[in-house]
Order: sequence, then structure tokens, then C-alpha cells
Amino acid sequence: MITNPTPQRALRGHMPQRPTPRAATTGEHHAHLAGRLTLRDRWLVRMLHEHRVFTTQQLVEMAFPTTRAANHRLLDLFKWRVVDRFQPFVTSGTAPMHYVLDIAGAVALAYEDGLDPKKLAYRHEDAIGIAHSLRLAHTVGVNGFFSTLVALSRRPCARGRLTAWWSELRCGRHFGDMARPDAYGRWREDGHEIEFFLEFDFGTEDLGTLASKLHGYERLATTTGITTPVLVWLPTNRRETSARHALTDALSQLDRPTLVPVATSAADVAGVAGENNPAVARWLPISGPSARRPGRLRLVELAQLWPHTDTTQTTQPSIQPSTSTTSQQAPAELAAPAPLPPRPPTSRFPRGEP
Repeated sequence: MITNPTPQRALRGHMPQRPTPRAATTGEHHAHLAGRLTLRDRWLVRMLHEHRVFTTQQLVEMAFPTTRAANHRLLDLFKWRVVDRFQPFVTSGTAPMHYVLDIAGAVALAYEDGLDPKKLAYRHEDAIGIAHSLRLAHTVGVNGFFSTLVALSRRPCARGRLTAWWSELRCGRHFGDMARPDAYGRWREDGHEIEFFLEFDFGTEDLGTLASKLHGYERLATTTGITTPVLVWLPTNRRETSARHALTDALSQLDRPTLVPVATSAADVAGVAGENNPAVARWLPISGPSARRPGRLRLVELAQLWPHTDTTQTTQPSIQPSTSTTSQQAPAELAAPAPLPPRPPTSRFPRGEP
């Protein structure tokens, strides 16, 4: 008897994509790009160099008016070798397109800052290699946290604004010998400003390892004289409950726990307006006056809870590259890009802006 236990639906695959013609990265092509790349394109190149990878939806949130406008422009940038793209494998449905920096974009970025492209520490193999990285989902998750804050900042009547955003790699270069946060950010709203380190947890890391990171943050605060809150984002409320016990124990073992303010939140917190909006009332401090107060706090309310961390109300300096206690910066290290895109041209028909 001949049997075939594989159902027909399991044999269906994605439709093969037609190859898209792409430009060769010659000197003539780089010269041609000088008249094609807009301010937004150049900002996007810097963001990809800093944060490595973004999905289409994240780019729409940060820089484009509509998904259609984003797709049209990103297709042009892909053809011009300014960006490259890939789709990760998923067991069902179709993964979103992921974008990374390509050769022409890296060359334009280097020359714009007066650098030799060879000293930019860019390799296309490394950029596109994140498609196979086991940390791809984690990197996309961290970037999604901040792309939501960028989108909030771009609203016409926005109350808050993201004023700084550093990647994990930049944080590691500046103070990685003591602490290695997943990102650093600074949020301003209602006359208050809070800077913070982000620990983005996917539920795969041992909670003891997560809690032990607080010792490094205490050492960093002691060395720099800057108290920076640590925000821990967790996947579920159940995971958050367990993490809070581990973090509370770790804080009790610190010599100066007030130097490490900690607050947690979960992606599935019930009753939160905006499911994954980091700025709304979803943060639960582990210690301090609010720990005895019911309810969760907005992101900016953490600055009011910890007034010694509010950079608008105290003389405490904000974290800057000069506070690094690690080795000196590499000569070709670029400044962190502005977290918000440049304003569009005032012309009614802006050139090259879809």
C-alpha cells in the first residue's frame, strides 16, 4: 500500500520572488546618489548603522506618513544598494521585511562625516548576517520599544519627546566593563525628563542572571556619579511577578540600592491604553514611595518619583560619551543619531520625498 501522510497544505511554500535589479556599487553610482538621497534617507542610514535592523512597520512609525510611501521609498533605496533586506523564516504566515544598511549607504555615511569608508568598521556580511543571528528577535524587540516612542514624539499634539537613544553596541563601548544595557534612552514630557537603561527580557534569560546585572549598574552609578533608572520590560505579567522577587532580593544585597532605581512592566499588562506603549501608565517601581501606592505609573511619572534622576530639576549631568570609563573611542566612531527624523521640506512638492 502506498501512503502519503503529508497533507497537501504542508507542501505549499511562499511564492518565489522575482529578482529586483540592483545598482552596482561603483564610483559613478555613489556620485549619482548625491542628488538622490534626501535628509530623511541620510537619517535612516545613520539609524541603521546605529541600531542594525528595523522592520517595515518600525520604519513607518518613525519616518513615513503611510506604509505605501515607505514601501515605495524603501524599494528605491534597496535598488540603489543603500539598504538591504530579508525576511526571516516563520512557521506560519509571512514575516515582515527587515532592513539593514547596505554598501552604498555605508559609503555615503562615511564620506558625509569625512571618514574613509574602510575605517567605518562596516562589512556587508556582518550587516546582513543578523538575519541568522539568534538575537534577531531581541534586537527587533528593543528597537520596537523605541520606535513606539519615536512615533509618539511625531504626533502633531505630542506631549512627550524622545530626546536620546543609544544602541546596545554604543552602550557596551562606553561602559561595557561595568554594565551592558540593551539600550539607553531619554524621554521628556510635561516639563520633566527621565533618562533610563532598558533591560528587554524575552523570558529566555535566567532571572538570577537578570537580577545580578544590578550590581554592575550600582558600580556604574558610583563611578560616574550619575543615577540612571533601570527599566525592565518582560513578556508576561506572570514573568514580571517572578522577576520582581529576584530583583528585590538583588537590590537588598547592594551597598547603595538608591543608586539603582528599578521599575518593571510587562507586554500583557491588563487595562493599559496602547498595548505596547512604553509611555503610558504601565511601570511598577520596585522600591520607593510608589511601591506602597496602588496602580502603575507613566514613564514621565518615574522622574517625579525619583526627583534626583530628573535631569530638568537637578544639576545631575546626563550620560555623555565623555563619562565612559572604558577604553578610548575608536577614531571612526560616529555620534549617536538624533532619535527623531528631520522635518520634511516646506516645499509643496518636495524633491524625492514620497
